Amino acid sequence: MTAPDPDVAQAAIEYCYEQDWSDGLPLVPASQPLVDKFLAETDRAPDEVLGSLAQLGRDCTVELAAINAAMAGCKPEYFPVVLAAFEAVMADRAAAGGGWQSTSGPAPLIVVNGPVRQRLGFNSTGGVFGPGFRPNATVARAIGLIVRNAFGVRPHVLEQATQGLPGRWSICLAENEEESPWEPLSVECGLGEDVSAVSATLLRTCEYVDNRHTQDPEQVLADIADTMARTGAVIFREAPCGLVLSPEHAQMFAKDGMSKADVKAWLVEHVGRRRGDLRRVGKNGLTDNWVRHAAEDDGTDEEFERFMSSPDQLPVVVAGARNAAMSMVVRVFGAWRGKAVPVGGKA
Repeated sequence: MTAPDPDVAQAAIEYCYEQDWSDGLPLVPASQPLVDKFLAETDRAPDEVLGSLAQLGRDCTVELAAINAAMAGCKPEYFPVVLAAFEAVMADRAAAGGGWQSTSGPAPLIVVNGPVRQRLGFNSTGGVFGPGFRPNATVARAIGLIVRNAFGVRPHVLEQATQGLPGRWSICLAENEEESPWEPLSVECGLGEDVSAVSATLLRTCEYVDNRHTQDPEQVLADIADTMARTGAVIFREAPCGLVLSPEHAQMFAKDGMSKADVKAWLVEHVGRRRGDLRRVGKNGLTDNWVRHAAEDDGTDEEFERFMSSPDQLPVVVAGARNAAMSMVVRVFGAWRGKAVPVGGKA
């Protein structure tokens, strides 16, 4: 086999840069034969519209998604996961609205469940939020390129992020179902255990909770609650969060007899701050639209305000390695919809 010409490849990559298709990293040139391999992985018509941003008058078709998945470095067999991930992300009300153009520059959190995790090699254990695994990295990147090239949301143009997030287009993780003591997220969302599926929501940021210091479940939950209740993250009356638990923390809770629902209920009850804490940072008042602002002291400093009103607002996933008791709080940008999209494919 003759080695490919690197000069030809470099020229094709530079051409992609010149067309302003790139997120800053080199793209895989999407030839028609390559795109056809992606389209062959689905029964959906190339011109089917997958999602729209009505305020921009832009649509994404199956073919546009295939082109961007190819450029992102996906293998053709990843394409059904990309389609499910895009549908799951666009089911998020914020994403279908103005979320992609928000000043906070939110990042999609994409969670993969079911047999497809192992079949395609998605990482669910060590370094699950980090780089190093082609399926995780390229599926997430494909969503970013679709938003850029199909919807036209580019930095300094329609994207208005003040500072943005380093994980803007890189957070795709598989749930560590093998070490989780509870049902997978997709099952919690109503699908069967043998169904490959993708769930997604937009995030403001991620914050780790490192607690290997105690074996008391309530002390660990208190540490998680304190992280969730950081005043800098409180913008509106409520501050919804998600939680990616390490296997050690999840197993600790389960050993103590706690279900996933119990963990959620505990956190909903305890995540919040006293009004005095909110007054000191200028967030003790609420407008008619439930936006926080500085208000006069009303003498209720000891009153406790919860930041979540329902366990339905709090998705919980188990992922990562069982090598250190570290979990991750994720700041949900809008509202968790509790939707899991089955991964389709060629019938």
